[in-house]
Amino acid sequence: MSRFIILAILYLVLAVYGFQAFRTLFKSPLMHWAYIVLFLGALIFLTIKVMTYDEGDGFKGTAAIAGTIFAAFFLLALVLGFFLLLEDIVRLLGFGYNKIVGVSNPDAGYFPSRRKFISGIALGLAALPFGALLYGMYRGKYNYQVLKYELEFDDLPDAFHNYQITQISDVHSGSFDDYQKVEYGVNLVNEQKSDVIFFTGDIVNLKSDELEPWKEIFSRLDAKDGVYSILGNHDYGDYAVWDTEEDKEENLEYLKTMQKDMGFDLLLNSNRFLEKNGDKIALVGVENWGRGGFKKAGDLQKAKEGVSPEDFKILLSHDPSHWEDVVIHDDYHFHLTLSGHTHGMQFGVEIPGWVKWSPVKWRYKYWAGIYKELGQFINVNRGFGFIGYPGRFGIWPEISVITLKKKGLA
Repeated sequence: MSRFIILAILYLVLAVYGFQAFRTLFKSPLMHWAYIVLFLGALIFLTIKVMTYDEGDGFKGTAAIAGTIFAAFFLLALVLGFFLLLEDIVRLLGFGYNKIVGVSNPDAGYFPSRRKFISGIALGLAALPFGALLYGMYRGKYNYQVLKYELEFDDLPDAFHNYQITQISDVHSGSFDDYQKVEYGVNLVNEQKSDVIFFTGDIVNLKSDELEPWKEIFSRLDAKDGVYSILGNHDYGDYAVWDTEEDKEENLEYLKTMQKDMGFDLLLNSNRFLEKNGDKIALVGVENWGRGGFKKAGDLQKAKEGVSPEDFKILLSHDPSHWEDVVIHDDYHFHLTLSGHTHGMQFGVEIPGWVKWSPVKWRYKYWAGIYKELGQFINVNRGFGFIGYPGRFGIWPEISVITLKKKGLA
């Protein structure tokens, strides 16, 4: 609570300071009061949610909305404050100069007035992150994108040439708030008519019962060779509050049961073989393994038991740090790994062929899209859902469609 009080004080200081630019541009008292009411309203809304927050519920629903609105106004005031501070430094230097050498027009005073031009630039730039956060919350979070890739391999079995995979990841069903939009996303997955569908973890936020309202929708996922899944770090219940360890274990077992009922073949440090016209490829799935404090239940050695080094292998592993730290250095060659986890931070800028940026790149080297190291590929899916920030901007929810190609075959 003390940290929230400090944050609230800083917010108010920035809001008051930023008001100077607003007052310079707009002379109407009505506009001034609108500024005050909106900034105070955002703080009051968040305060109410902080006072009534239950850690066991997770950061979702109106709590997440209140946090996002507050963050948008905080960024607005922060950017305004930055530009006003630069201007005030210049004004202070001008004041010092005028004080020393005098001014040609004494009626103008020693201290230069604030310039509308600077205030206008400040407000315009401040509006960019402000508008982006709000747009992402109301429109971006269900702006599903189908991203298609073709990957070529020398040793892909002939029968799997042009074999199509659809991958989704990071559903985070506890955050959903629009049944029709989620239904549209699932239908979009099925419309790809892929041979197989892979889900690479984090189907809930905190507890398994979050999936119950969405279970029927996701049970509609359909592909000729099946739907396969793995667990992500959120699926184990590690971020929820439990009365007993038995309750936590029951929660995980319930999640496994629901996935089975939905028609998902859940791989828990295990493997399957996909067969076609006498050829086969190995599908290997590990439990979550993440760098740092993330759960390390993944056991690659156990998961590949029964798979030979010569088999063509697809690995499902939720966290791309597992690929970087373990998989690409393993004595087995994993041709393609499918991961998620990063969400692309749900915020960034992507212009294909020009720029791909998100703050999450400072945490994860491999954070979105296709990468290749030591002759092995990984696709890091940007995620189907959202968590924390109840929106997306620039890094849209993703449905990955990957077509496998055999080099030399037309």
